[in-house]
Amino acid sequence: MSRVSMPSEDPNASSAERGTRTRAAPRAELSGRDAISEKRFLNRHFLWPAIALAALTVGTMSLGGDFWLADRLYALEGSRWALQRAFLTESVIHQFGRDASTAAWLGVLAFWLAARFRPNLSQWRRPLGYLLLATLIAVSLVSGLKSLTNMDCPWDLSRYGGNREYFGLFALRPAAMARGICFPAGHASAGYAWVALYFFFLMTQPQRRWIGLTIGLSVGIVFGFSQQLRGAHFLSHDLWTLAISWFSSLALYLAMGGRRSPVTAAKAPEPVPAASLRPMQ
Repeated sequence: MSRVSMPSEDPNASSAERGTRTRAAPRAELSGRDAISEKRFLNRHFLWPAIALAALTVGTMSLGGDFWLADRLYALEGSRWALQRAFLTESVIHQFGRDASTAAWLGVLAFWLAARFRPNLSQWRRPLGYLLLATLIAVSLVSGLKSLTNMDCPWDLSRYGGNREYFGLFALRPAAMARGICFPAGHASAGYAWVALYFFFLMTQPQRRWIGLTIGLSVGIVFGFSQQLRGAHFLSHDLWTLAISWFSSLALYLAMGGRRSPVTAAKAPEPVPAASLRPMQ
């Protein structure tokens, strides 16, 4: 039987050259894993949320989900927006909640300024700068879009005691009709903007990223549902505020160089020194 000959090491090759060849395959494997990880990251953080947004938008705005929920809230309040001027919904959640969110942002700003001038806090400069920008961008985008979309609040509609006919997002409104400034939901953005905490912790303490996401979602849901109880917004208004907050935070995270999932970042092997890869004698 014939022997299968295997390629032999060049006896004249230096140990560094042999170490480079030894590292080539692991490096290629790691590069492939990184590519897969980045694809999974984008699928989980962009693709699946975008698909969910599209499905929920169809359900709320096209199939009547907005009216279904608003009808029931309106009926539960006695066919009027009884909670529109209630202390809890207006003074506590709307006014105090807005001020508390602003105070939290100013607190982050103060911490960032301290990190700018104190070397022992230098590792916090970039993550805190990201959090400041991400929350500011989300709130600004929602506020700007409200002035462009020209949609009414539920309390403006004749269906719920107002004096206006409902027009959808892309419907043509009569020129004489006053402009609507209710879509997306402005107050909910003061809560949902903090979903940026997910990416903040992804930069600093990845194991706590879900806590950050829970904070942003919880505050946004409370702010948003409170406004629905007041007749200020439909469910879709809050849904799009959450989407704008999430996708703008993701875009800024990627723009600032965050592309690897925390699992891969934690498990990525350390580079192996060439000296440790010398062939055994």
